[in-house]
Amino acid sequence: MVIMRPLAVLRHDLPASLVVFLVAVPLSLGIALASGAPVAAGLIAAVVGGVVAGALGGSALQVSGPAAGLTVIMAETISTFGWAVTCLITVAAGALQILLGLSRIARAALAISPAIVHGMLAGIGVTIVLGQLHVILGGKAQSSAIENIAELPGQIVAHHDSATMIGLLTIAVLLVWPRLPEAVRKVPGPLAAIALATVASVAFGMTLPRVELPGDLLNVHLVPQLPDGGWGAVALAVVTIALIASVESLLSAVAVDRMHTGPRANLDRELVGQGAANMVSGALGGLPVTGVIVRSSTNVTAGAKTRVSAVLHGVWVLVFVVLLAGLIQNIPLAALAGLLVHVGAKLVNPGHMKTVLAHGDLPVYLLTLAGVVVFDLLTGVLAGIGLALVLMLRRTVWSGIHVERDGDRHRVVVEGVLTFLSVPRLSKVLGAIPAGVPVRLELVVDYLDHAAFESLTTWQQAHERAGGTVDVDEVGHPWFGEGKAGRPTRSRFAASRAVPRWLAPWSDWQAVEGVDIPAQQTRRGATEFHRRAAPLLRDTLSGLADGQRPRTLFITCGDSRIVPNLITTSGPGDLFTIRNIGNLVPPGQADPSMNASIEYAVGVLGVEEIVVCGHSGCGAMAALADGPPPGPLSVWLRHAEPSAHRLGAATLDGAVPEREGDRLALHNVLQQLEHLREYPSVAAAEAAGKLQLTGMYFDVGAARVHLFDGDARSFRPAGAAVVGPET
Repeated sequence: MVIMRPLAVLRHDLPASLVVFLVAVPLSLGIALASGAPVAAGLIAAVVGGVVAGALGGSALQVSGPAAGLTVIMAETISTFGWAVTCLITVAAGALQILLGLSRIARAALAISPAIVHGMLAGIGVTIVLGQLHVILGGKAQSSAIENIAELPGQIVAHHDSATMIGLLTIAVLLVWPRLPEAVRKVPGPLAAIALATVASVAFGMTLPRVELPGDLLNVHLVPQLPDGGWGAVALAVVTIALIASVESLLSAVAVDRMHTGPRANLDRELVGQGAANMVSGALGGLPVTGVIVRSSTNVTAGAKTRVSAVLHGVWVLVFVVLLAGLIQNIPLAALAGLLVHVGAKLVNPGHMKTVLAHGDLPVYLLTLAGVVVFDLLTGVLAGIGLALVLMLRRTVWSGIHVERDGDRHRVVVEGVLTFLSVPRLSKVLGAIPAGVPVRLELVVDYLDHAAFESLTTWQQAHERAGGTVDVDEVGHPWFGEGKAGRPTRSRFAASRAVPRWLAPWSDWQAVEGVDIPAQQTRRGATEFHRRAAPLLRDTLSGLADGQRPRTLFITCGDSRIVPNLITTSGPGDLFTIRNIGNLVPPGQADPSMNASIEYAVGVLGVEEIVVCGHSGCGAMAALADGPPPGPLSVWLRHAEPSAHRLGAATLDGAVPEREGDRLALHNVLQQLEHLREYPSVAAAEAAGKLQLTGMYFDVGAARVHLFDGDARSFRPAGAAVVGPET
């Protein structure tokens, strides 16, 4: 590994760093321009972001530098405090980021809704476009997005000079570049656009504003400076920049992780690395640094394998601006404005809008976007967070309340979380029910608070005093019943786990209803099916109305504890089931009923598998072991006598069951598989590879399914079984 690492750097990281460097230079210049900062500040941030954040950060392939996401807040900060104090704010923001990283709360930033982040970026994009369009049209960006909008019509109809031509040329190149041949696209689009626009402006002798750099970049003095006052506003700016830079960096790191298969990012370390880079960048007079998805994705796409690529890209930026500063000074500001218009427009991503719309978060996205454009970035983000919290609260405390009428009887169904917030609507619905009528109140609630309980209790008492009846049916935890009993459940954590009623046995839920007559149990169960399960199964059953197409013949015991569809997680149309005492397959086709069923399943339905399922505590096997009493049972169990004479030990996951009946049940499954092979249709289908025979054993007490592993000659738990031949 030590020998291969330099080779890997030369092969992958060195070329990737050069590609990222070519993308970073024009972007850094443009972001400094849009922020109102000295142009050199963007280059300083690019160098520091690459070297410091690249070396210390927790994401190996993330590339950091000045980001478009901070242009709005930086423009406001520079306008308010001046550049020297802004550098101090950047240093303090970096220190705060380090503290956040050391406190190990980096992942908390991921709790911010993606709709807010995408809305923030879209708002930044709109603000950048509105400002830089003025530069392209030969004017000057205004101090706010609203002013830019107000001034834009006049700017459009005004006289346009060479700056407009250069800006439009830059945008045109950026739009066309992705459609060119791959060999051409190896040159990054931003670099090509700026280079072509610069060459055109020089070749045609255009007189227009260009990038201005200090004479000696190595002697730039952009040191931080303490403010004269207004420390509260400074502190707010520090927190704002630290939080936004942190969120953007962390989200970028998560996005980069999805683009490669290497080591995952350590988000806390990444925050420390970003903080260190911001402290250095601010101290040297640079813009704030964040992880940048454009540069990072370019880094991954270019084939980078380690953090060396990010570090080298910073080195190349430094070498370029020191040795070739003259070239940079030829770049027209209109070309950088065109680049920023393209970058800003891409921040308004229609794909993100479709995603947040699908998740019901479009209002959060739009409010955040509007807040950033109309007011400022912090206001927009806070507004988005506020609306997201309101929507979350609404969804969390949602309760569905509706009434169904069946003659004079009313059925009131309440679902979801029933709290004081739902009491007004609950009272309105219950108040509309006529006095004296029978009511069935069905509560399918995840939580019931005191206010809702009191509302229900008061209404029930009033309705019953007026001559009506109220039959309360709770599906799930008995919130209302526990409250009536004087022992209310205080939280969801204290609520008992409830099995869905269509899976639970009668004894688990009908005892509460006082249903103990078999006919009532069946009627009540059928009613429950119509109310709860039928709506869920209607589409499935409608597709099976014209015929069945099961893939498995399931032969099992008639024992009431064995529910084939439950223990195999199957549903209607999946299993063709045969049940009898002891899950027997009479040898030699001795039983006409079994013979007809097997022939129909294999020959007509074309099942692909036959399962024979025995179980623990089988009464038939116990009777076979002890000697069955005279009568029909004794006659039937003669078909199981070969099972009692099998040699060897049948094991359950390598162990022999203690009870003789359970040991016999294992042998019996294997014996019935042998009987199945005596049926011609089964033997032919198995020989043709169209049919598989499977031995299964259900341990009732452990609720565990075991499958027979022919190689291990043992029944093994279903999750671990490697099914081999069944004999």
